Amino acid sequence: MSETAKPKVAFLGTGLMGQPMAERLLAQGYSLRAYNRSREKVEPLKASGAEIVDSPGEAIHQADCVVLMLADAPAIREVIFSEAARRELSSCTVIQMGTIGPSESQDVEREVDAAGADYVEAPVLGSIPQAETGRLIVMVGASPEQFEQWSPLLQCFGSDPHLIGPVGKAATLKLALNQLIVSMTGGFALSLGIVQHEGVSVDQFMEILRGSALHAPTFEKKLPQMLSGDFANPNFPTRHLLKDVDLILDTAEEMGLDASGLMGMRKVLEKTILRGLADADYSALFDTITSES
Repeated sequence: MSETAKPKVAFLGTGLMGQPMAERLLAQGYSLRAYNRSREKVEPLKASGAEIVDSPGEAIHQADCVVLMLADAPAIREVIFSEAARRELSSCTVIQMGTIGPSESQDVEREVDAAGADYVEAPVLGSIPQAETGRLIVMVGASPEQFEQWSPLLQCFGSDPHLIGPVGKAATLKLALNQLIVSMTGGFALSLGIVQHEGVSVDQFMEILRGSALHAPTFEKKLPQMLSGDFANPNFPTRHLLKDVDLILDTAEEMGLDASGLMGMRKVLEKTILRGLADADYSALFDTITSES
C-alpha cells in the first residue's frame, strides 16, 4: 500500500451501527468488502459500492484492515478465528469497534497477534444518527504509532478520535460510559413513573428538571418514547444493553468494586426482555418499571 492510497477495508458486522459506519467509509472513497452473518443486513451496502462476500475469509483476503462491529467477543471469535479467516489475517490490522470487556479485548489482541496481525480497539459512543453523520465519539486503545496510522480512517466515524491508552483502556472507558446509560435511563424512568402515578404535570416536572443540575440531554432523547410507549426502530436494543450490563458487572467484580446498585437495573432489563421487548429500544425499560404486572 502506497502512502497516498487509502487502505483496503474488510467490514465485518453490518447491523444497526455497522451499516451506517460502513456507508461512511464508502462515502469517503474507501474500497470495502462487507460481510455479515445475516446476509439481508449487508445487501443494502451493494448500492453504495461495497463488495458483498459470503465468508469472513473472503472479506479479509488482501485487506489492509479489518473493521469489526460485532455483537460480542464470542461473535468476534466465531467470525475471524475460524481456520479459513485466521489464515487471511496475516499482515493486516484488526480494528475492533464493538463493546466488549477489557480482558476480552486483550484476549482478542493476543489471538490476533498470534495470527500475525496488529490489533486496535476503538469502541464508539453514540447511536445511529451519529453513525450516519460521522459524529460518533471514538475511543482508541492502541500504541501512539497505531493511533497515528489509523486516525484518518477513524475520523470517518468521528472527527476527533481519542487515544485512551493501550488495549483494554478504551474498552474500560466504554463500559464506564455505558454504565451511565443504564443507570441514568433507569433513574429517569422511575422518576417519570412517580410523577405520572401521582398526576403531577410532566411538563412541570421537565421544566424544573431542565433548570436544575440534575438534567441530562439523554432524558430529552428518551422522553418521547417513554410517553408514547413506542419503542420500535431502536438505536440500541434492550438485549444489547443487558449484554453490556453483564460486562460491566463482571469487570467491576474483577476490580473489587461494589456494583450491587446496578443489579437492580439488570433485573429490570431482564424482565423487559422476558416481556418480549428484547429488540425494542432500551427506553422500553420504562414500560417495565411502570407496569403493574
